[in-house]
Amino acid sequence: MAQQPVRPVFLDLRKIRLPLNAVVSILHRVTGVFLILAIPVLLWLADRSLSGPAGFEQAAAIIRHPLGALVLLVGVWWLMHHLFAGIRYLLMEFGIGEDREGSLRTARDALYAGLFAAVAVWLGLLL
Repeated sequence: MAQQPVRPVFLDLRKIRLPLNAVVSILHRVTGVFLILAIPVLLWLADRSLSGPAGFEQAAAIIRHPLGALVLLVGVWWLMHHLFAGIRYLLMEFGIGEDREGSLRTARDALYAGLFAAVAVWLGLLL
């Protein structure tokens, strides 16, 4: 009877280094979940802002608060990253960036584009 080969077991998750395209893929899924979970908060904020002048001022004060501005930045990044990673996956469906080098390049481009667009949109919203 042939002996089964011993497969290496590496379970220390703190030491596993994922390639960039895997990180972008995981972030795409996580940001999608966070965007869905943010819908009730955004609806409440929109409801407050449309309820009248006092509600609008309350919603504006929430967004202008430093913590509110930080949450807004993170939320905009979720949206921008999810958008650019989604475009990346759409391009991969057409055969663009499927090889190893192309996959890493488009992952890096999607990550940087999401960060740049998030900061640009965030600054535009606050100004």
